[in-house]
Amino acid sequence: MLTALGGRCPAAQTGAVQTPRFAAFAGLAAAAVALGVAEVVAILTGATTSPLVSVGGVVIDAVPASVKDFAVAVFYTYDKLALQVGTLLILAVFAAGVGILATRRMVYGYAGIGLFALVGAAAALTRHDAPWYAFVPTLVGAAAGAGVLRWLLVRPPVQTIDERRVFLRAAGGTLAAAFVAGLTARWWATRRGVQADRAAVRIPAVPDTAAPLPPQADAGLPDLAPFVTPNKDFYLIDTTLVVPQVSPDDWTLRIHGRVEKPLTLNFKELLARPMIERYVTLACVSNDVGGGLIGNAKWQGVRIADLLDEVRPKAGADQVVSRSVDGFTAGTPTALLRDGRDAMLAIAMNGEPLPIEHGFPVRMVVPGLYGYVSATKWLAELELTSFADFDAYWIKRGWAREGPIKTQSRIDTPRDGGNPAAGPVTIAGVAWAQHRGISKVEVRVDGGPWQEATLAAVPSIDTWRQWTLRWTATPGRHRLTVRATDNGGDTQTEAVAPPDPDGATGWHSVQVDVR
Repeated sequence: MLTALGGRCPAAQTGAVQTPRFAAFAGLAAAAVALGVAEVVAILTGATTSPLVSVGGVVIDAVPASVKDFAVAVFYTYDKLALQVGTLLILAVFAAGVGILATRRMVYGYAGIGLFALVGAAAALTRHDAPWYAFVPTLVGAAAGAGVLRWLLVRPPVQTIDERRVFLRAAGGTLAAAFVAGLTARWWATRRGVQADRAAVRIPAVPDTAAPLPPQADAGLPDLAPFVTPNKDFYLIDTTLVVPQVSPDDWTLRIHGRVEKPLTLNFKELLARPMIERYVTLACVSNDVGGGLIGNAKWQGVRIADLLDEVRPKAGADQVVSRSVDGFTAGTPTALLRDGRDAMLAIAMNGEPLPIEHGFPVRMVVPGLYGYVSATKWLAELELTSFADFDAYWIKRGWAREGPIKTQSRIDTPRDGGNPAAGPVTIAGVAWAQHRGISKVEVRVDGGPWQEATLAAVPSIDTWRQWTLRWTATPGRHRLTVRATDNGGDTQTEAVAPPDPDGATGWHSVQVDVR
């Protein structure tokens, strides 16, 4: 007689579930157990060794830039959550197919689970700084999934209503238990993070404080973005599925490469250095015209120029490559880090230690450059090299090597599709041209003449600027359009361009129906 492991056996001999629907359900339960067990094991081996996380990371790194732009445009800052949900859906379809194939020969089911294990293990082992045991969660999870698949399929055929109930209880209970185990493991992993370490950080006094905010910096209007973005509302865009948990006690920064005097600092040594405090607006290159991937905060940190002066870059070192603990890289022109702008290694944001998701304990902040070439979070290295010798993460994916922020403006109120009452209406928004500053904002109603808006005061040229315009609205449908001019006299272009490869362009417009 052939065995259930490799032979083709009739249902009467193997007890295989005959109905494809129940077999698919068995495959789903087995996959859930595999993932749930893997998440539990990943508590011990590290969150990045989870197959769901590691495979998702490979997908993020591998997909074309156009696909990432689409994901950000559709899902905004929930793009990675959408990726994980999509991965689970694909895995569910695959698992259901494995369950159905396993009713023909169990070896097909084992082969499908083996393929899952191979993909998960390979993904985990190829991640940045992966430990040699990164494959363990996937391997243990796959073994558990294979056992559950066999347990569910090698049983008396599901024919009567009672037998169906017994099978559904077994498969459903297994799936539910695996789901709870996976969620609990992921929750436990976050509880083991560095929240307590962050709470224990004491921000040192700053001799070089930020200029006081002018009283007129914030108009305080409903729906108008506040001048200072609260930490909880600051946009989040990065390439990691699991937020790195870096303890200040373990953190070091290595500055090396084409330098005369390499330097390594720990967190205490960094805090002991002279610091600055500045208001700086950061913007993501993926921000569409009128989008919200931009925010302004008060940052505190150590000047990067001071550190570069200390290590003494060699001739030809025209690029500073910043590396995150998760392997992400950004390439910043060395000259721009030493041209007098307030580029810093930030340790605080709006008066408190950096939020973990914003790069705790140390990140880069560089006025005037898009984040993809400057704003590395969870910083671990600065390497002096050249653009000719190394392409950073996004440059390999087709984005421009240098990312100066373009002059842009946005209408915040009234909202697109709004219906304000006829009469006096305040049109308001923000404009930005970091490290150049905004000198003028103009608004046009229905293609009429441009009207100059009133600009709010700002503490420096490195922040966005609020603007307002009083408009006597008449009943009917109207289109409002805004454009800005920077301190160099350059007015933002009307030409529409997507974010790829160096930032979106165009004028922002909203349509309102005045009642």
